[in-house]
Amino acid sequence: MKYEIVGEPMPVVICDLNAGESMITEKGSMVWMSPNMEMSTNAGGGIGKAFGRMFSGESMFQNSYTAQKGPGMIAFASSFPGSIKAVEITPERPVVVQKSGFLASEQGVELSIFFQKKGGAGFFDGEGFIMQKLSGRGMAFLEIDGYAVEYELAAGQKMVVDTGNLAMVDATCSIDIQTVKGVKNVLFGGEGLFNTVVTGPGKIILQTMPVSGVAAALAPFFPSGS
Repeated sequence: MKYEIVGEPMPVVICDLNAGESMITEKGSMVWMSPNMEMSTNAGGGIGKAFGRMFSGESMFQNSYTAQKGPGMIAFASSFPGSIKAVEITPERPVVVQKSGFLASEQGVELSIFFQKKGGAGFFDGEGFIMQKLSGRGMAFLEIDGYAVEYELAAGQKMVVDTGNLAMVDATCSIDIQTVKGVKNVLFGGEGLFNTVVTGPGKIILQTMPVSGVAAALAPFFPSGS
C-alpha cells in the first residue's frame, strides 16, 4: 500500500492498493474510490471488541475495502479541520489514541478499548477517560484536531497536557489523571479540574484545537432552547 496525504487543513489520505490488499475504516470516512474496491461491513474482531469500540467513541462495525482484480485506490477524509498522521503499528509498537481519533488502517491493525488510570477523574472530566489502543501490524491513519505537535519523551520524562489536547501516545508511555491543585485555580483558572500526565519513554502527539474546545467556544453564540 502506498499513500499520500493532501489538502490540509481539511485533509484527505489517498491510498493506492495492490490487488487483494484491504483497508478498514469507520463508517462515513470513505470519500472516493476506484470501482473495483469491494466493501464489506463486519464487527471487526467479534462482538466483544465491537462493544469496546462503541464505548471508545467509534462505531461498533467497521467497513473493509478490498481491491479486486487489480490495483485499487481509496481515499479517506478527516471529519474536522486539522491533520492526518500516518503511524506504523507493529507488535513491538502499539499506540494509544484519543477516542474517535482512528480514521483508517491496513487490515492487520486491531482496535481495542483502553482505560486511563484513575478512571473516576477521567469520567468527571468528560474527556480522555476511554481511549483506543491500536495493535497488530500495518499503517494506521489518525485524525488530529488542529495542528499536530510531536514530542519524544525520555524514560521518566513527564508532560502535563490538558486532556482534550492529547491525540496519541506510544503504549510504552504511562498515562495518568492529575487534579488541578488549589481551590482558586479550579474555580477561576478556567482550565477544568483535571490534566493528563504522560510519562515516557515514548512518542506523543498533541493537538492544538480539540473538537470539544471549539464546541465550548462557539456555544455562547448559538440560541438556547426555550
